[in-house]
Amino acid sequence: MQEALCSCGNAVDHAKGILPRQDAIEIVADIFKLCGDATRVGILCALSRHRLCVCELAEVLSMSSSAISHQLRLLKQTGLVKARRAGKSMVYSIADPHIEEIFSLALTYSEEKLK
Repeated sequence: MQEALCSCGNAVDHAKGILPRQDAIEIVADIFKLCGDATRVGILCALSRHRLCVCELAEVLSMSSSAISHQLRLLKQTGLVKARRAGKSMVYSIADPHIEEIFSLALTYSEEKLK
């Protein structure tokens, strides 16, 4: 019988026991991949505070409506944002309170790091 190289076997067993399913890990990885783009982060930050249409988001982020629309399509496809028709335009918002919480924590962290 081979002797263990370290005494952290209990920690390893515990970590294995609490590790989420692989598909859940992949969903988290996809969320963070989407958040690897500053424009998408800006959109999500703005939407975490207000429901906005494409033209409002474009004005907030000083970008073209077509650039915002492209990023919103990606965010909508992955379920991070949702759209609701308001007259002739679509109004976007964060699709799930968990996403709002993630962004609230990330913003708090970044603001504290900047102090």
